[in-house]
Amino acid sequence: MKFLLLLYILFLTTVNALTFTVATYNVENLFDLKYQGNEYLEFKPHTKKWNKKKLENKLKNITKVLNTKKLDIVSLQEIESKEALDLLLQKLPQYKYSHFYKKPNSAIGLSIISKYPIISNDIIPVQKYNKRSRDILKSTILIDNKKLIIFTNHWRSKKAGENARIPYAIALMKHLQTINKDIEYLILGDLNSNYNEYKTFKYNKKLNTTSGITGINQILNTTIKQNFITKNNIKNQDEIVHYNLWLEKSKYHRYSYKYRGEKETPDNIILAQTLFDNKNISYIDNSFDVLYSKNKQSDHLLIYASFSTNKAYSNIGNTPINNSASSVYKVENIEKPININNSLIIYKISSNSAIAKEKGKRAIYLYKCAGQLKIGNKYNFTINEIDNFNGLIEVTNISNIKSISDKKEHIKNYFLEAKDIDIFNLKYQNEIVKNLKGIYKNRYLYFTYNGKNKKIRLYAKDKNILPKDNQNIIVNSGHISIYKSKVQITLHKKSDYIVIKK
Repeated sequence: MKFLLLLYILFLTTVNALTFTVATYNVENLFDLKYQGNEYLEFKPHTKKWNKKKLENKLKNITKVLNTKKLDIVSLQEIESKEALDLLLQKLPQYKYSHFYKKPNSAIGLSIISKYPIISNDIIPVQKYNKRSRDILKSTILIDNKKLIIFTNHWRSKKAGENARIPYAIALMKHLQTINKDIEYLILGDLNSNYNEYKTFKYNKKLNTTSGITGINQILNTTIKQNFITKNNIKNQDEIVHYNLWLEKSKYHRYSYKYRGEKETPDNIILAQTLFDNKNISYIDNSFDVLYSKNKQSDHLLIYASFSTNKAYSNIGNTPINNSASSVYKVENIEKPININNSLIIYKISSNSAIAKEKGKRAIYLYKCAGQLKIGNKYNFTINEIDNFNGLIEVTNISNIKSISDKKEHIKNYFLEAKDIDIFNLKYQNEIVKNLKGIYKNRYLYFTYNGKNKKIRLYAKDKNILPKDNQNIIVNSGHISIYKSKVQITLHKKSDYIVIKK
């Protein structure tokens, strides 16, 4: 009888639980037609560039995006006024609750729209006397009689260095230290920061004005000691830390914006530890996604994630790590060492860097940790650390190295035939390609694949290695690599190719 009663209570709890979806969307300059004096030049009302027809088209397309998914709460950036927001809400009657905020004399502001009651809105000031800074909107929403705080952000653009974005993160962290430690909250919006900003801005002198410190990573603590906070370790941290949902997407699908062809993640949804504690509101595992809309009304893509008041959803266990090379391409941090067996050293880049490959498995790049390893020999070893250098996955620390065979294998049997693979497929990262025939011109190799003309960048750290323009060559040991999301072939030695004499 007690068992049946328990089942009945569990059933009622599940039935009554609410599942809801939260999104953030930078709509890219939604202006009204009322002159206020702070408009950007191209959005002065009743002009050729901005008029009733263009406004209606903008509203129509934003509405289409927001209606594509069942979104319950949406944070919006780059809206000029409450009047502009009201025009949008006329087309979105499902959102009964909303709030708009803009700093005085600013051109654009922040908004939140919701199907659930917004019971309070507050402002977290950021550099009060800096005219270019934008404040942070704090909204408390009541969902299933439980409170959820949403911090809507629009940080300074990358026209300024990182020192202009850090004050936003500092203001947030100072505020978080004052609130109830059990409250559930989300930090979202256009942070103008990649999820891995500390890596992507490292060598950019214009952006790295803070000696490698970033607001999104080191101040908001989405990383600790340059390792990402993950779902596996977030509950084990004593300090305030956060989990960035971009980590759920495969590395090559992490983008909500493209700048000069480069994929970036300025839009973020960042979770508090409390969304993983089996209380009140919980994150629904792997619900984060990007709306890859063909609607080009905004230069940003909408991102969203789902949550529930049902505790059952929050039982996110440790993610199992398979002991194979493919695991290296699926994780950000090595939380549990990965054991690699029967891995052949198929290419030696330098005295301490190499490419290793198990039969039938993916190749891995051992960067500055392969000094003991000899080409043609097989080894067992343990991977302890990895890095992502502009998209290229590198193993940077190994241990427990054990030679299992001194018998030299035919390493070229582990190379990939150019005619058999789509070299631009990201799954071939760090493989060695052979028999790639083409003509070299101005940094690119022009070749034919499946009857179609293609070109791929040839890169060499030592420029003297590269072929001369208009030389016909065959690449026999090219390292398929990635630089800033673009596939290229790295030549490490002059012997990686041969010149075909006419």
